[in-house]
Amino acid sequence: MAAESQANTPLTLPVLPLDDEVVLPGMVVPLDLNETDVRAAVEAAQAAAGPGGGKPQVLLVPRVDGTYAAVGVRATVEQVGRLSDGDPGALVRGRSRVRIGAGTTGPGAALWVEGTPVEETVPSPLPGSMTELMTAYKALAASWLQKRGAWQVVDRIQQIDTPGALADNAGYSPFLTTAQKVALLETGDPVARLKLATEHLSEHLAEQDVAETIAKDVQEGVDKQQREFLLRRQLDAVRKELRELNGEGEEDESDDYRARVEAADLPEKVREAALKEVEKLERASDQSPEGSWIRTWLDTVLELPWTERTEDAYDIPGAQGVLDAEHAGLEDVKERITEYLAVRKRRADRGLGVVGGRRGGAVLALVGPPGVGKTSLGESVAHAMGRKFVRVALGGVRDEAEIRGHRRTYVGALPGRIVRAIKEAGSMNPVVLLDEIDKVGSDFRGDPAAALLEVLDPAQNHTFRDHYLEVELDLSDVVFLATANVLESIPEALLDRMELVRLDGYTEDEKVVIARDHLLPRQLERAGLEPGEVELADSALRKLAGEYTREAGVRNLERSVARLLRKVAAQHELGERELPFTVTDADLRGLIGRPHHVPESAQDPAERRTSVPGVATGLAVTGAGGDVLYVEASLADPETGASGLTLTGQLGDVMKESAQIALSFLRSHGAELELPVADLKDRGAHIHFPAGAVPKDGPSAGVTMTTALASLLSGRLVRTDVAMTGEVSLTGRVLPIGGVKQKLLAAHRAGITTVVIPKRNEADLDDVPAEILEGLDVHPVSDVRQVLEIALSPASVAVPAAA
Repeated sequence: MAAESQANTPLTLPVLPLDDEVVLPGMVVPLDLNETDVRAAVEAAQAAAGPGGGKPQVLLVPRVDGTYAAVGVRATVEQVGRLSDGDPGALVRGRSRVRIGAGTTGPGAALWVEGTPVEETVPSPLPGSMTELMTAYKALAASWLQKRGAWQVVDRIQQIDTPGALADNAGYSPFLTTAQKVALLETGDPVARLKLATEHLSEHLAEQDVAETIAKDVQEGVDKQQREFLLRRQLDAVRKELRELNGEGEEDESDDYRARVEAADLPEKVREAALKEVEKLERASDQSPEGSWIRTWLDTVLELPWTERTEDAYDIPGAQGVLDAEHAGLEDVKERITEYLAVRKRRADRGLGVVGGRRGGAVLALVGPPGVGKTSLGESVAHAMGRKFVRVALGGVRDEAEIRGHRRTYVGALPGRIVRAIKEAGSMNPVVLLDEIDKVGSDFRGDPAAALLEVLDPAQNHTFRDHYLEVELDLSDVVFLATANVLESIPEALLDRMELVRLDGYTEDEKVVIARDHLLPRQLERAGLEPGEVELADSALRKLAGEYTREAGVRNLERSVARLLRKVAAQHELGERELPFTVTDADLRGLIGRPHHVPESAQDPAERRTSVPGVATGLAVTGAGGDVLYVEASLADPETGASGLTLTGQLGDVMKESAQIALSFLRSHGAELELPVADLKDRGAHIHFPAGAVPKDGPSAGVTMTTALASLLSGRLVRTDVAMTGEVSLTGRVLPIGGVKQKLLAAHRAGITTVVIPKRNEADLDDVPAEILEGLDVHPVSDVRQVLEIALSPASVAVPAAA
């Protein structure tokens, strides 16, 4: 009861104001006596206590923004002396809460007030919920103090056994704001005060955990950067020492791929892809094989001429002059190229060079026999356009990766031949010659011809994607020229993407011009002869082209000229011949031997193939151009009992059917043609095509076989100067065939003067050079009877004898 009455007794104490500070009961804090209010309160308390009145008491009141709090703390002045810095100070201890009342008077200069002590009732024993709350607070406080290393304070807190004292101990927490401490001071209920302290401590620990996590992440990042920086500096130092040991110079700046990529003039998407690879390279170790793959890829990308283009030379007369100067003949081909250049010039003049992201590239297919100048024509096109020229050999290519490139995951991966051609040219608009496109094969590694479909499609190749690069490459401004010998071996889908230009071969006059203007100067240089030391007369060149070589092109002609010049040079070195020397046609036999291709018309009449009945001259087209084809027919002896039709000469199914049709026509119309068709029933017929090792097929030998059989049955010889071509039907109609131009060129080379062609092929004569038509007597026919009238000579021997 005495304690309770003492608790309710009003107190009169001097006020010691605390600016923006709060002291809770149980706290011991030092105060600076240099401050006037503090010194006045302490001196007033000492005067009131007297010499033997016990420890002086003051009322600690927080003063926030000049306003006093409603509750203060009764404190005792434990000691007055000097602080650690030498200034006068007092050590006070908070005892209990006091609710501040009215002001009053007292000794000294301090402010005196009357206050009522605040009672704190705590049940005994403590209920379970209060015990749990105290345990939770002690655990939180211990966790916070352990992080700060204050182990002694942890033990002291664990010894506190009342909730009010435990809550007041939070006054030492530096993280609490002045407002939060004032709230703790003004909360009289110890349980509520402890809950409030627990809440503040929990929030602070949560914030501290987040801050520690962030600080840890930041520190780890900084440590990683510092470690990487140190390691790279160490690596640079090691490399420098190694270079000095090996006697090498400073490291080339080209190794800095990031700087090279950023400095290069690349398209935006290509730059992004390159920078991604640079980031991978920076993360990869030097021992990783991926690093070498990335470096090779970056080198390839940086070496490609992404923005380099040559300006087209749109001088159409000049381009035509270049083509005429570098190639004799081939007028239709040069016209096509000139037309293409003229259209490009007009489109460029009108600002139509780029439409829908695509430029005006071209894909031309030059198809013709070997040696007619298809490859050299590609170089002339590039020369005429002022572009770079690159040749891509496709003969024997069987791997699709040769065209589209390998995947980078393979060892030794490389970009395809198209990308390598662009890289070699050094510009994005070269002339690319795809040589021997008809020799492309296919096997288990894929079909390269199918990979060429995108490359040679003007509607798709502006976004061509190589498997190695994996970035889009614009091929729309590239002029593609493809060469082929045989049109049938090119896939139809690939041929549909190209514009076909046929080169059918040269006439004899054109060969003479080519040999005089192009081949002879080149071979003179190769033989070590000066111009003018050896000259070839036109008669010698004509004989070389007509009798020593018989071909659509001029390759063998050039070899003959080279052999001739070598022979003359050797004779000069041996002292057998003086220079200068002019070679005539009479000198050829003594220098390089006899001719290999003597025309039938130039041979002795008794030695000609058509000097006996049953032999006719036909015309055919092979991979080497047009050619002359002979057909021989004979009848078996009746005594042998042979019957039917025998065919030899390695013939195809179509040609075998043509022979059956020819035999059937003569059997059904023999009486009309005055032929002894009875012999065809009783005796077997044999048709043979010489050069049996060469495969032959096609329907165009139908009229030739019919003429040979009719000659055999009638005993009338086939004229030596007549050659024929055409498909024959069962009714005797002569049907159209292909390759008229090549066949007429072959007939002219062989010395034929009369040619029989189908009537419906008469329009094809427009493609034949005028000088060839002048030297040939061409007969368009529609019926096989007309062929027989033209080809068979008048009968001079009785028919039975001939049979």
